[in-house]
Amino acid sequence: MSKLDKKIILSPAEQLRRKRFFSATIITCIALVVVGGSLHVVKLGSIRMGEMRALATYNLKEESTRIRAAGEDIALHEENENRKNQSAGYTVSEADALLTKEQWKELDSMVTIPAGKFLMGTNLKNADAASHPQHQVNLDAFQIDKYLVTNAQYARFIAATGHRPPSDWKNGKIQEGTLQYPVTLVNWYDASAYAKWAGKRLPTEAEWEKAARGTDGRRWPWGNEMDPARLNTYYNVGSATNVTTYSNGASPYGVFDMAGNVNEWVEDDFLPYKGTDAEAEVFKGKIAKVQNEQDQAMKVADLVPVNKYYKVLRGGSWKGDPFSTATYHRDYSWPNYASDFYGFRCASSVKTN
Repeated sequence: MSKLDKKIILSPAEQLRRKRFFSATIITCIALVVVGGSLHVVKLGSIRMGEMRALATYNLKEESTRIRAAGEDIALHEENENRKNQSAGYTVSEADALLTKEQWKELDSMVTIPAGKFLMGTNLKNADAASHPQHQVNLDAFQIDKYLVTNAQYARFIAATGHRPPSDWKNGKIQEGTLQYPVTLVNWYDASAYAKWAGKRLPTEAEWEKAARGTDGRRWPWGNEMDPARLNTYYNVGSATNVTTYSNGASPYGVFDMAGNVNEWVEDDFLPYKGTDAEAEVFKGKIAKVQNEQDQAMKVADLVPVNKYYKVLRGGSWKGDPFSTATYHRDYSWPNYASDFYGFRCASSVKTN
């Protein structure tokens, strides 16, 4: 045996010691990778929160007093569902007298969106995957309400049809000072019923987005830079606002509140765009279900998939963060849910010869 061979022969104890050293080295490397990855995620989260803080228009120390429980509006709406046959708070003549003829004419006005192609969705990496990818859509001409449907307009609908009023209307009457605020605490079925009564319909998701951003793919109705002065979002007001307030935030076609104020119901189910990189799980409808007695005692429920789809909401709201007000952002909810930041506007097709 050569001297070199003798050098590479190790005792069992030495072999064991080296194996342990090698294993410790591998574990240390893995730990460093995990820590480094975690620090990177924390840094990204810090950047995101920094962006949101820069856009906030109230003291974030007050945030705990401004947040409403996620299920509170749903519970209130379910309670209100039991009052479907409640008599309306206004007669037809009383509802008509809520505003002047000039105010009615303005609120009822519609904007014509010309036929043609536009860019829908986005390729931005920091946007929700459900908004991916950007793609071209060709639409026929249509009309869309210049303003969100207001409390006053909804009162005429209730007076004419006997439809149940929103749960925040005490004794079926609009809260003082909010006649021209967008009607809220209406679900998708309420919005559809109003649109049908008005001789209109809910806009499709594509129609809504084209009316909001035009044809150049802009991020917000006014351009590509977020500007808190142009919209009601992220608790900068603390409630919905008069639908005629933000003229400086109108879309390229002159449509108001396409960003902020209230989320808007549209006609479509929440389905993936062709070629999206979003997980299929995102689009599956889920309901909360208590699986056993132990979960019931602890008030715990699992989200269970069902064979139904959510409905799309667009535009962001006075409660949401500024990023959710981007023209391409897609929100969603069950059609029977309602909230104090859910509203809608109507659309109609343009007749052609």
